[in-house]
Amino acid sequence: MHDIEPFYNWRNLYQAEYDERSPFYGREYSTNEYTNKIYNYLIHPQWDSINSETLYVKILFIDYHKHFAIIEMLGEWNDAIGNDIMHLKRNVIDELLYQGIKYFILIGENVLNFHSSDDSYYEEWLAELENFGWIVLLNFRQHVLDEMKQAYLDRYLFWYEYMQNAQWRKTTPHILFKLISEYIKHNHLLSE
Repeated sequence: MHDIEPFYNWRNLYQAEYDERSPFYGREYSTNEYTNKIYNYLIHPQWDSINSETLYVKILFIDYHKHFAIIEMLGEWNDAIGNDIMHLKRNVIDELLYQGIKYFILIGENVLNFHSSDDSYYEEWLAELENFGWIVLLNFRQHVLDEMKQAYLDRYLFWYEYMQNAQWRKTTPHILFKLISEYIKHNHLLSE
């Protein structure tokens, strides 16, 4: 796991550690010292801790004017034991909501497992999205999505079959956001 880096091609567009409005503002990263780990596996030092033992994130891009954030995730999303949704919600999402973010794209190709608990933090998150905001899961593994669906989280999180193999690295953050927004509007999944 130590060689799985967060996506870096958008770093010329955005870096959370230099964004005063980001929950990760002021963070300093080592290029060769590996201290964070998931279970007994060291992970790349560019991932950001949310105070979970099993789930790390990287804010890849934020546009405050268009109110969207793109967040890449790594590890095991474990609500049952570690209450990871609480850590994500309280340590990252709440701060972004305060800054006016209402559209969230979560990239989960490096989320290896999901274990559910209750849905109260998901319900709270969706309720706090003003003016028909949304939370979209992109490139999550099928067994993770199946577990989320069994926990009825598809009431709060949106995922679409065609988006689970999206070539998001080959585009820009704004084009990715536009494609997802248009898909949601076109399919009348949310009305404005």
